[in-house]
Amino acid sequence: MTSPRAALTLASPEATCSLATRLADRLRPGDVLLLSGGIGAGKTHFARCLIQALQDAPEDVPSPTFTLVQVYETRAGELWHADLYRLSDPDQCAELGLTDAFETAICLIEWPDRLEDLAPQGALSLGFAMDEGEDVRQLALDWTDPRWDEVLAGLTA
Repeated sequence: MTSPRAALTLASPEATCSLATRLADRLRPGDVLLLSGGIGAGKTHFARCLIQALQDAPEDVPSPTFTLVQVYETRAGELWHADLYRLSDPDQCAELGLTDAFETAICLIEWPDRLEDLAPQGALSLGFAMDEGEDVRQLALDWTDPRWDEVLAGLTA
């Protein structure tokens, strides 16, 4: 396993939300964020903050654990928030329309390991991990697409 391109310590839920909010304004349709980490690691909190930052009138953002996918209209375009925890086969991801959404919408994917080889090569991977402090999270960011160098400039310093 290679080292992440960037690593951050998020000292509080507010710090996680701040990062999500700052990143939100830099996203565009076709951007895919793969959010991994254990239960309670902060994936949904990050996604909720990012989605609300793109809404003109922030609304409640439920976890899509049972609906699998929530779609939002935002000022940056359509945004898909998917929680793939309950999926057992990557073909189910295609049935949900995710592979098409990867090209036309901003996509936030929790439990991206369920995608297997359907995960877009140009996606930004965010790995959340709990730290010793109750509210502290470690975040590892990794990417191959040079677009993310520009998007993340100044956010990961």
